[in-house]
Amino acid sequence: MNHFDFHNPYPTTRIPVFARNVVSTSHPLAAQAGLRILWQGGNAVDAAIACAAAMTICEPVSNGLGSDAFAILWDGKQLQGINGSGPAPAGWTPQYFEKKYGAAAATPPKRGIDSATIPGAVGMWTALSERYGKLPFADLLQPAIEIAERGYLMPVVVQQKWEAARPELSALPGFAQSFLPRGRSPNVGELFQFPAAARALRCIAETKGKAFYEGEIAEALARFSAQNGGVHTLKDLAAYQPEWVTPIARDYRGYTLHEIPPNGQGIAALMALGIAEKFDLASMKVDGADSQHVQIEAMKLAFADVYKQVAERSAMEVTTEQLLDDAYLASRARLIDMKKAQAFGAGNFVKGGTIYLTAADQDGMMVSFIQSNYMGFGSGCVEPEFGVSLQNRGHGFSLKPGPNQVAPGKRPFHTIIPAFLTKGGQPVMSFGVMGGNMQPQGHLQTTVRMLDYKQSPQAACDAPRWRFNSGLEINVEQQMDKATVQELSARGHQVEVINDSYQDFGAGQFIWRMGQPDKEGYVAASDSRRDGLAAGF
Repeated sequence: MNHFDFHNPYPTTRIPVFARNVVSTSHPLAAQAGLRILWQGGNAVDAAIACAAAMTICEPVSNGLGSDAFAILWDGKQLQGINGSGPAPAGWTPQYFEKKYGAAAATPPKRGIDSATIPGAVGMWTALSERYGKLPFADLLQPAIEIAERGYLMPVVVQQKWEAARPELSALPGFAQSFLPRGRSPNVGELFQFPAAARALRCIAETKGKAFYEGEIAEALARFSAQNGGVHTLKDLAAYQPEWVTPIARDYRGYTLHEIPPNGQGIAALMALGIAEKFDLASMKVDGADSQHVQIEAMKLAFADVYKQVAERSAMEVTTEQLLDDAYLASRARLIDMKKAQAFGAGNFVKGGTIYLTAADQDGMMVSFIQSNYMGFGSGCVEPEFGVSLQNRGHGFSLKPGPNQVAPGKRPFHTIIPAFLTKGGQPVMSFGVMGGNMQPQGHLQTTVRMLDYKQSPQAACDAPRWRFNSGLEINVEQQMDKATVQELSARGHQVEVINDSYQDFGAGQFIWRMGQPDKEGYVAASDSRRDGLAAGF
């Protein structure tokens, strides 16, 4: 299945990795954890869980034991999705927040205990292992336990984000105790150990996750919440179940892109591709202004609808089918003016209804896996006995009437989205791009590069990106072609050139199937914007 030009025109510190068993993550030790499990006879699901557990230790600036997660996997016969996002506690109502934060508050707070929904990641690990794993669940957490106990030397990119978060989070419950062990952020090359998280991982391993939702970790979390003014209860934790889902999909250039259905924003990538498909992108210069302009405007149109309409599926006023309707997307595409940037509103419907990792094995199983605390360290609250840093997904709710209004047991609008590409019903690529609302934008840009322009996964990873913010505002990476940036500005895009790729442009991991997994295997890429590694054998 090689349709790529493997020449990479962009500066990079990475090379494509070709192997029959492969993992790609944003931290080398996590990639090695997954590889170790594959060496031991585990499959791609086992490897992905081992990587995910290790990532909670190696990159706590992005995810932790209190994260949410999602995955799409090819199980050898079909695609399966799993939604590991947690719901609001039973005590969360608009009135609860109004009483605490005033009637003017539009959303739950950005940080603190009232920003954390029930964590879903650990429950998703165990559900994946039960259904698809080959090795005992406890074996999968062993590498992460060792890393947490022995510690690791602080890598460059993780350290930058750690230090950037410190001023805002250092006073939050448990944060300094867990993440400022010497009263400050660790320095690059300095040892960081996380014994509390090792203790939690051991309990999770021994009880197949039960300790987290019903046992001693659950009790510690409920106690911690109560001590800090939260309303998370043992009952809330015990009630949590991840949900197996059928991915939603859209065809593009002879391939099919699959995403997790709402409450996630994956549908934004499908909508943007459906709009971009109406243009002959391949005839435009890959890094030229025309191609970038079409993609930016398509993304804006998709977001306009997604931000108004997408929430927990049962609360949505329109269906995913309506949002992905071909005639509707064609009508949206006609709004794009090639000469002018525009700020788009949502369309009218007939009423109806941040770490990413990937693993693949020689038997053909492929896993697209994403796990996140949302904004960096998440809520900033860390249960100290077990080192559970809680996400801040509650901030994704609205406190005002509408599809995404907070309610007990409801899941918020979610940004984290794994992706998967098939052709003719067969697996082609598991991939994802981390970074808030950058994720569907990254899916769009990298997919267009690989399918319209035949760029290899590593080149598509390394290519300069843009990021739409709001209105006419976009950010572009400093290495984007100067003439393109100038022309985008001339068309009315309010362009800010950004030097810090970590903060604004996401980072991806890609595994593309090159042929029969047990013969030709795969090619993997890891984004040079992170400390990552693609590794295989």
